[in-house]
Amino acid sequence: MTTDDAFAASLRLVSGEVAAVADAVANGPSADGILVDIENANRVFLLGAGRSGLALRMTAMRLMHLGLTAYVVGETTTPAISEGDLLIAASGSGTTAGIVRSAETAAKVGARIVALSTTDSSPLADVADHLLVIPAAAKLDRSGEASAQYAGSLFEQAVVLVGDALFHALWQRSGASADELWPRHSNLE
Repeated sequence: MTTDDAFAASLRLVSGEVAAVADAVANGPSADGILVDIENANRVFLLGAGRSGLALRMTAMRLMHLGLTAYVVGETTTPAISEGDLLIAASGSGTTAGIVRSAETAAKVGARIVALSTTDSSPLADVADHLLVIPAAAKLDRSGEASAQYAGSLFEQAVVLVGDALFHALWQRSGASADELWPRHSNLE
């Protein structure tokens, strides 16, 4: 197989796996409650470790474009979470210690929690007000049965898509035009 053939085959594999997961999430339980909680939150905090965290940074940016106050947990300017706020946390396993602790802290102060995970049976799922199960390979599943991709790649890719889908649905519900969102786009790039 040539390098170009390997690349094309890999691109088809990745896009096929992502499409299958997106279909499963789209055909699963409604995300309407998540959308309502985002719309009603005083502020939205986003938390994930590693590549899941990077994926949620993209979602934070889009929520800001909608005019919502969004923070990435761990940044130096992120304030304390409080009642009336929303935490969106991603952990494939639902057991990542720092994420679970943060979700528990958020719950104790009265914030609502949205969890993105591959499982409905985990400490993160237990503390969440809303759970969106993303049927992707967990990082510890090295069998290749759930995904041919390395580690948690499929979950992380799905987190990007879920974040963009949440943004798009919120944008459509808002009735705002792209021109209305544009002034919030960074002008310091």
